Amino acid sequence: MDSAQQEKVRKFEEFVDRRLKPDLVHAIGERDKVFEQQKIFSDLRRNIENLEKNSVTSLRTRVNLGSEVYMQADVPDTRHIFVDVGLGFHVEFTWSEALNFIAARKKNWPGQIEEYTRLIASIKAQIKMVCEGIRELLQLPVTEV
Repeated sequence: MDSAQQEKVRKFEEFVDRRLKPDLVHAIGERDKVFEQQKIFSDLRRNIENLEKNSVTSLRTRVNLGSEVYMQADVPDTRHIFVDVGLGFHVEFTWSEALNFIAARKKNWPGQIEEYTRLIASIKAQIKMVCEGIRELLQLPVTEV
């Protein structure tokens, strides 16, 4: 193999390692964030429904302050809650407003998940194509997996 081929192989490998693999990790992470958001809002919806069903207007609970350090908290009025709406903003909602907000957010999740899944598949296909190009440059035999 001559130095021009070696240089091409090095550039292809560098492209996969420095561009495609980090893009893949990022896309998987973003899709996982959507799944996590889905779970958090599902839990919130279930908790609000339980509060409504049991007519709970005040409660005593434990709050995680961080690093698994908890503190007891009294909530005198549970009819209004603060919901993280993104970008560090929290909005005060009534139970019904929070449920409506969750329902509106829920509509976006399938599209977001599908978009990230397509992006992940596309990046994986690009990685496979570049690896196939490297294989051809090195004139290696095709291996079936």
